Amino acid sequence: MLRISSTPSEHDYVTVLAGGSGTRLWPLSRSARPKQLLPLTGERSLIQETLKRLRLVVPPERTFILTEASHSDELREHASEIPPENIVVEPARRGTAGALALGASIIQRRDPMAVMASVHSDAYIADDQEFAETLLAALRAAEATETLVTLGIRPSSPSSQLGYIQAAEKLGEVGSFVLHRVEQFKEKPNVETAKEYLAAGNYYWNPGVFVWLTRVILEEFGTLQPGIAKVLGRIDRDLGTSRQVPTLRDLYPTVPSESIDNGIMELSNRVSVIPATFGWADIGSWSELYDILNKDADGNVSVGNHLMLDSKNVLAFSHGRTIATVGVDDLVIVDTCDAIFVAKRSRAAESRRIVEELLKQERHELL
Repeated sequence: MLRISSTPSEHDYVTVLAGGSGTRLWPLSRSARPKQLLPLTGERSLIQETLKRLRLVVPPERTFILTEASHSDELREHASEIPPENIVVEPARRGTAGALALGASIIQRRDPMAVMASVHSDAYIADDQEFAETLLAALRAAEATETLVTLGIRPSSPSSQLGYIQAAEKLGEVGSFVLHRVEQFKEKPNVETAKEYLAAGNYYWNPGVFVWLTRVILEEFGTLQPGIAKVLGRIDRDLGTSRQVPTLRDLYPTVPSESIDNGIMELSNRVSVIPATFGWADIGSWSELYDILNKDADGNVSVGNHLMLDSKNVLAFSHGRTIATVGVDDLVIVDTCDAIFVAKRSRAAESRRIVEELLKQERHELL
């Protein structure tokens, strides 16, 4: 049985994906100021919380951020400790596969022995220290086994809103953590199927945290996504030179659009998983934000100025004006001065439908 120590290495790197727009948190999250730039869970923005957490694993000079032009200027302000050359601005949205192939190419050119973790900029983590220890174990596992390592969150409920990872046999131990072969990834199931996964005990939520040797992931791109690999091969020649920015501008928009989950992880036969217990939430919608924030005796969450009478299980989010409610239940109310959003908590994620309608109406001032 494989046994690996979980010690840091000078070849460890982390890439932070920070290009999303967070439409399910409209009207607070906008294209120019998406949710990762917002202080949703405390005084710091989500990207600042992420970078603070990552300092427990790697120094800023080995941390990279992949973002896009629409909010790159403000992101740089939130990530002032990251070297400017480590903030890579994508000229176009081509999905997480293209972004991570680019990140792996940049890091591989800097350090051919690099081990790279990919994390999202906008997740909620309850225990930073436990997260750091788990990620460090994944870095060592990826290095020793040359597999694509993913973290799996032990499910606390039969969620039908998250993807799942089915773990197979045990491959080894990394410090106090266990490494399993991944049998397969499962798309968001219905509630009954999710209950079966929970009862089985070997299914985990997929938080989208991946770790690999840069050499190995680039090999997998060559095998599984040759279209992406071909374009990135042309870009790679100019990385780290004065031609990097114009080459990215000209060639990156031609990268086939694909997610890392569908394009690599679900197709590869060399994927492993470490079950994790650090406490995680996606913060993909107002309802998910409600679940993790502190509530009063009536189950209400207030951010800003509010007056709630005979109201229960309400999330009220205000910037400036006072929100007052009487006799309501299970609502999300968000006031951003130029827009007010009201929805049942169970349907709050449908704010993305409003964004789609605003796009059709060309109401760009609200996007």
